[in-house]
Amino acid sequence: MALSDCRLIDLPRIQDPRGNLTFIEVSRHIPFDVKRVYYLYDVPGGAERGAHGHRELQQLVVAMSGSFDIHIDDGREKRVFHMNRSYFGLYICPMIWRELTNFSSGAVCMVLASDYYKESDYYRDYSDFMRDVHGGTR
Repeated sequence: MALSDCRLIDLPRIQDPRGNLTFIEVSRHIPFDVKRVYYLYDVPGGAERGAHGHRELQQLVVAMSGSFDIHIDDGREKRVFHMNRSYFGLYICPMIWRELTNFSSGAVCMVLASDYYKESDYYRDYSDFMRDVHGGTR
């Protein structure tokens, strides 16, 4: 997979004077079945989350409230997405290193994941990730 496979997905918005509604439908808006949903909140100022990669897991990351930055890296190039709208989700494919930074006060980050938690799917060390991205040669 490559950084170009990661993309912002414009989620449906139903605007209403009483409040807006956004929804996500599996196989229609995201390219995987959801097996796990989790969210990050009350992240202290200056703290970072993520700092890992996944071998097979796919994710959709949504800023439900507030804002934060997602730094993604495929071992060849890097990109930063500023997430601040609940009707956009960032699709992150497998073999992408990610770091979440710059959380605003009250930010809530929701993640939809393609599989259950499996520690064996994680890269926790960037040098291990880079080794596998480059096939053992760098």
